[in-house]
Amino acid sequence: MAEITASAVKSLREKTGAGMIDCKNALVEANGDETAAIEILRKKGMATASKKEGRVTAEGAVGSYIHMGGKVGVLVEINCESDFVSRGEEFQQLVKDVAMHIAATDPRYLRREEVPASELDKEREILMEQLKNDPKNASKPEEVLAKIIDGRLNKFFEDNVLLDQAFVKDPSKTIGELVTEKIASIKENISIRRFARFKMGEGIEKKQDDFAAEVASMVG
Repeated sequence: MAEITASAVKSLREKTGAGMIDCKNALVEANGDETAAIEILRKKGMATASKKEGRVTAEGAVGSYIHMGGKVGVLVEINCESDFVSRGEEFQQLVKDVAMHIAATDPRYLRREEVPASELDKEREILMEQLKNDPKNASKPEEVLAKIIDGRLNKFFEDNVLLDQAFVKDPSKTIGELVTEKIASIKENISIRRFARFKMGEGIEKKQDDFAAEVASMVG
């Protein structure tokens, strides 16, 4: 049987909001597997964070973060259930942390469901060609290669989807897990609604000077 440490119990409690004893018992039952322990708590109705899913989040805050002397800026809207919570220090810190994270990682999408099917199809096509070009995969059937691709797509999501990205201040958790922890801690449903990241000069085609022609004109 796996050893159940105090830190493991604390981590599970932060992610689910369940009691310390319930968390320890779930970890014992799951032989130390945190994911399985979360499922056990949810089935028993003890995971308070999951109970709050679906509750209306009509309050919240729009936060901003400016980096590199004004070269990168972010706006993010994070919602909660009450105005009281939205003005609280813990919620405001979450907004700041997520805005800072977006500035650092430049995610393209908020959640997996927003990734266009056409883009995923293209990514699968590229990955399949890469696998087929590797001699080690020559004898593997298509269905095996497809499962490998599904696994590698997770890396695509981790790079491009905000909720799947490792939190820059604590890479042991994703942004999605960070939000779940705050739901359990604050006792209200919380959701990231939208964000925008701006990089100074992005999308502008800069003029490329012809240095040789410039010198020629000066001496001519």
